Amino acid sequence: MAAAWLLLPSAARAQHDAMRTVDIEGVEIVGYRPLKDIGIQSTKMDSLTLKESISLSVADILTQNTPIFIKSYGRGTMATASMRGTAPSHTKVTWNGMTLNSPMLGMVDFSYIPAYLIDDAALYHGAGSVGVSGGGLGGAVTLSNRPADDDGFSLRYIQGIGSFSTYDEFLRLGYGSRRWQLSTRVLYSSSDNDFRYTNYHKIKQPVYDGEGNIVGSKYVEDRNRSGDFADLHILQEAYFNTDSGHRIGLAAWYMSSDRGVPKISTDYRDDNLTRTRQQENTLRAVVSWQTIRGSLKVGARAGYTYTDMLYTYRYDLTGSGQEMVEGIHSQSYVNSLFAKADAEYTIGDKWLFSADVGLNQHFVRSADRSIIVQDGSSAVVGYDQARAEVSACVSVKYRPTKRVGLAATLRDDLYGDRFTPPIPALFVDVLLWHKGELLLKGSVTRNYRYPTLNDLYFMPGGNPDLRPEQGISYDAGLSTHLRSERVDFSAAATWFDSYIDDWILWRATAKGFWTPLNIKRVHSYGVELRASIDVDLGRRWSLQANALYTVTHAVNHGDPVSVNDASIGKQLPYIPVCSGSATVRLNWRYWSIIYKWNHYSERYTTSSNDLRLSDPVMPYYMSDLSLERRIVLRPMDLSLRFDVHNLLDEEYETVLSHPMPRINFGFYIGITPKFGRGRRAE
Repeated sequence: MAAAWLLLPSAARAQHDAMRTVDIEGVEIVGYRPLKDIGIQSTKMDSLTLKESISLSVADILTQNTPIFIKSYGRGTMATASMRGTAPSHTKVTWNGMTLNSPMLGMVDFSYIPAYLIDDAALYHGAGSVGVSGGGLGGAVTLSNRPADDDGFSLRYIQGIGSFSTYDEFLRLGYGSRRWQLSTRVLYSSSDNDFRYTNYHKIKQPVYDGEGNIVGSKYVEDRNRSGDFADLHILQEAYFNTDSGHRIGLAAWYMSSDRGVPKISTDYRDDNLTRTRQQENTLRAVVSWQTIRGSLKVGARAGYTYTDMLYTYRYDLTGSGQEMVEGIHSQSYVNSLFAKADAEYTIGDKWLFSADVGLNQHFVRSADRSIIVQDGSSAVVGYDQARAEVSACVSVKYRPTKRVGLAATLRDDLYGDRFTPPIPALFVDVLLWHKGELLLKGSVTRNYRYPTLNDLYFMPGGNPDLRPEQGISYDAGLSTHLRSERVDFSAAATWFDSYIDDWILWRATAKGFWTPLNIKRVHSYGVELRASIDVDLGRRWSLQANALYTVTHAVNHGDPVSVNDASIGKQLPYIPVCSGSATVRLNWRYWSIIYKWNHYSERYTTSSNDLRLSDPVMPYYMSDLSLERRIVLRPMDLSLRFDVHNLLDEEYETVLSHPMPRINFGFYIGITPKFGRGRRAE
């Protein structure tokens, strides 16, 4: 019967569904707040959001669905995260339990993480990051994979084509049975990325009439130069379930990237006279094991990361474009070993005890060869260092009544031969109104982040005497969740307040190089607002909408480094005071239309906020529109999607002198063959 129903045309299936609809009595479902979530402010992204488009990176997902600010240079270029006014290195990121933050730079480039390769993603605000990792002064992002819901063989292929000769291809092969779940994903993206833009940073060009007289002036139309990219990702997963309740898993992810570094809009040099490229090869692999025995859950993970990165700058000495000389050749190799064990134990529905211990062993070799043009000689600088990082965490969560939850977490980190002071975090939540699920949450934590290897050992300029950055954070918030037969509504408001001392900042020296110093004291505070609604409109219509708005003040209260230091009391560079986003999705039968909007206020580009020294990054409002159609056929499912990016043709920048593309388009077709019964399409 089920197989026959699947073979019906879509119109007949809809009529058949209507004929067999019956009314049943309402059933009340009573749910309890998980002990693990006591007091924690978090944002979780569903699989639909992550799989919306293969052209999206995790940076795009975070921009649209979380209060994180993403500083992006455009697709195929660096994208770093700033949460609650902190630096990119203050946001910890894990993949299947393994830390992704670079041991050299401390941050994560989210443009290298395609959203289509991630199955689950969550953001932990402020104190909530302590349960994930130490050093998350702003928060933490967790990314993970899980077995696909396949029964038998499965296949999915997506082909995308877009403006600026952009091509995206995705292939997923899967197999599932009672014991095994296997999956292979391949994603390849490439683009010339040579969009045109009006260059407001160059001198206006004269406009002549037919007789050669100057009748006016105008800004030149320029082109994004050297911004091409080609990225390949391969993700292999294997999971095995034993009859005795053990699950063993493997996830291996290989990435190869070759990217040009776009020229800034104030660069007057000829395109053929300079070449800047960034190449990276990375392999990450994690083996996992877990089992549940009554009230005890235990697990272990081990992993390995290999990365080689090459940055080159070539230029022409003669001006002919035929004789290129390599001015910078910066090569880095990173080998990291990872191991972690964790356990959870529950006593009834009131107590949860958990503990974990993790080890990261990094081996880094960095060499930068710079050529001195005058005599043709070269100098090689760099470092070769190894460092072990150990982190241990214990946590207890207690719910004395159904309305009250209490939790405490204690973490301690060791880097090299230095311990950070203990990192405590306290949480509380109180259910104020049961029917409306009105929940009050609060937390406080003291956190530390130790210097990166570049901070300590970079040549020239590394500072081995740096102190760990330390911060204390508070947050409190209210959330509610209201449900009816056709409407599901939720909203939350959170206030946060953070103080970070010994902020590490790289500053120029009189000797001509830069060095990091503990000089800043930063006070970051603000509010995060969120609301979402899901409405069943009837007649197979549905509407989902969500909105976010954030106000962040990140102010430097450090001591002046000189009598001319005008940065004290000023907003940190590139931190918007206001930001917001909204997504609206309207569904009917097999049709979907999605509208996305986001906004960033003005961002200063100097620590003094002095507009006489440097232009700010102007505020902008961005709109995207997508139309999607799913077609159900007997041998396969098809999906067609048309995207319009920058719908209103906005001229904008997210980083000064790095223009972003105006209106552009993308078209995607997805094919999912049906190999047998029981398979659930993505």
